[in-house]
Amino acid sequence: MSALGAYVPDRVVTNADFVARMDTTDEWIFSRTGIRERRYAAEDEATSDLAVRAAQAILDDAGVAAADLDAVIVPTCTPDYLFPSVAALTADRIGARRAAAFDLQAACSGFVYTLAQAASMIESGWADNVLVVGAEKFSNLVNPDDRSTSILFGDGAAGALVTAGDPGSTNGFLGFDLGADGSLGCELLIPVGGTRHPAAKAFEPQDAYLQMNGREVFKFATRAMEETTSRLLDALDMSIGDVDLLVAHQANQRIIDHAVGRLGVDPSKVFNNVEKYGNTSAASIPLALTEARDQGVLAPGMRVLLVGFGAGLTWASTIVSYEP
Repeated sequence: MSALGAYVPDRVVTNADFVARMDTTDEWIFSRTGIRERRYAAEDEATSDLAVRAAQAILDDAGVAAADLDAVIVPTCTPDYLFPSVAALTADRIGARRAAAFDLQAACSGFVYTLAQAASMIESGWADNVLVVGAEKFSNLVNPDDRSTSILFGDGAAGALVTAGDPGSTNGFLGFDLGADGSLGCELLIPVGGTRHPAAKAFEPQDAYLQMNGREVFKFATRAMEETTSRLLDALDMSIGDVDLLVAHQANQRIIDHAVGRLGVDPSKVFNNVEKYGNTSAASIPLALTEARDQGVLAPGMRVLLVGFGAGLTWASTIVSYEP
């Protein structure tokens, strides 16, 4: 993971904006989510527009030309279109016209899923440089009248350049744990827009927006984050004390705190920025990583645990020995 970069839109939406139009308070929102503000993209901005800005930031950080990319992968669940992919649109606009390009849909787990894909492509010898950009525009897909979901999500894009390391290097990805439980898929979904219920058929307006069983998702998230981390540590013959920094999916501060407590992680080793950006889904982990680096919290040589959960329902974790 040789470079990082991020882009967030200019528009800041605070809790006060929700208080002004629905029955809620700043204290109610913050006490339940840990969120004070989030970013919204402009009406004429799509997910690929955010991805392009983040992609360029990553390439600038790496000093790598887009023409040298072997693949561009975009984990997202809020694409511009059903097809073409956000990755194809992004690759074209940054000038990566010889690269393979595709999206990966694992929702909020998507960044770690895609890191595993990128690492496998490099380990196979097929690729040397894979650009991974998590990008989401949720502001169009949350019901503005639903207090339980509209307060949670924001827009943004962030990612990493995954490159081939030196032979014999002990840096890089130490291991992955990925999984899904599709029996819980309907606990977090957007009902309309796919082949199960095409948008051309009549539907209730609320069914075009994200719907979530918050209680079930909370229970799943805290359990899954603990279990995936424990499996990964066991597979690597490591303990949680061997981890220098934990960056979890920034869904909700209560979920993060609960998982951190169950894992026994020293809170000083946990980096969070959900208060500023809300839940940016597949962009949340790389956005936090980039900010941790910029603030001097993430330093070369650190062993960093990345862990997330998302719609599907999915889970994912990895430990990377960070050496840009």
